[in-house]
Amino acid sequence: MSQTARVMAGLVAGVVVGILLAWQAPAFGVQVADLVQPFGKLWLNALQMTVVPLVLALVIVGVNQASDAAQSGRVARRAILTFVVLLTAAAAMTAVLAPMALSLLQPDPAVAAALRGHEAELPSATGGWADALLAIVPSNAVAAAAAGAMLPLVTFALFFGFALTRIEAAQRTQVVGFFKAVSEAMIVIVRWVLWAAPAGIFALVLSLTARAGLGVLQALGIYVLLECALYLLATVLLVAVAVVVGRQRLAHFMAGLAPVQAVAASTQSSLATLPAMLDSAERRLGFPQRVSGLVLPMAVSLFRITSPIQYLATASFIAWALGVDLTAAQLATGVALSVLVSMGSVGLPGQAIFLATNLPVTQAMGLPIAPLPVLMAVDAIPDVLATVGNVTGDMTANALVASRSDTREHAG
Repeated sequence: MSQTARVMAGLVAGVVVGILLAWQAPAFGVQVADLVQPFGKLWLNALQMTVVPLVLALVIVGVNQASDAAQSGRVARRAILTFVVLLTAAAAMTAVLAPMALSLLQPDPAVAAALRGHEAELPSATGGWADALLAIVPSNAVAAAAAGAMLPLVTFALFFGFALTRIEAAQRTQVVGFFKAVSEAMIVIVRWVLWAAPAGIFALVLSLTARAGLGVLQALGIYVLLECALYLLATVLLVAVAVVVGRQRLAHFMAGLAPVQAVAASTQSSLATLPAMLDSAERRLGFPQRVSGLVLPMAVSLFRITSPIQYLATASFIAWALGVDLTAAQLATGVALSVLVSMGSVGLPGQAIFLATNLPVTQAMGLPIAPLPVLMAVDAIPDVLATVGNVTGDMTANALVASRSDTREHAG
């Protein structure tokens, strides 16, 4: 049985048992929830212990990978700038639209109560803009890591990563290699923990549904619909960007994009779609091989446009389910961190990437992380649309860089 099937089995079992208990014996169901909740929390703690070293390593390695790519020439530098701009736009769009869309719906008080009882760590009220500004740079990087303060930790990782690009190549290679090994070791631990995912998710979902009943299913349905809607909107907007900014004819661009999206939907892998993207970019869309041959492999390595959408949508959903209004400072933190984490985490496997990347963003926004494994279990449903959105982003970025290169050549 695949990892996704095992996770879904744990989710379904927890939902069924929890709803039956809430329906037939509510008082006994609460007792059972209290009994199994510590086991779910134990499993969640095992996941959470990898977050600080993993995020630190991912950002440091990601900065140096981007720096290495930028050394390939002007086309590579334009590609990286395009990736950052598109990722930031996607994150900002989600930070505005996700809370706005969710505000039109009324959260279930029973679900909010179950989540609050499930996780002692509740969103803390943030101070003014001055406190938010001061929180960006740590006075003590070790203390920030020990406290699990993601934003100052990422700030330190950024400074450290960029500093590595300024030292001797041999020393830099050793340090980057060390952090790459750290990230790979953390992923191994995450895989070990995910082996117990069916039991952990069963315990977490059972404790929620035994207290909140069918409201949990309704909330999960809203989460899936929210992600699907945002992925579809991003895909449409990316095509519009290719047409307006990249100067592509709509019918011509869609003719080249459609076979790529078909491969992406069938494989659910941007990497597996790369040959189709290269073929379509050169033969159907007529982009220069020197551009597509560099930009598209870079995009598969550094660029996943739906990642910040997922991070911000997930955090917004958790805040909505708890009845918490996110502040501008919390959303800005999520936007900044989601861009950095997404560029450093492309290529991580399956459920590991969901937890390893959503944990720091959700935590940095001051939200409880207990719902994340439950959301991970249903995230496989909108994954097809996410992959289609990712390859659309890759092709759009390629069109933008190619159009810019043509402009420079004609100006020259």
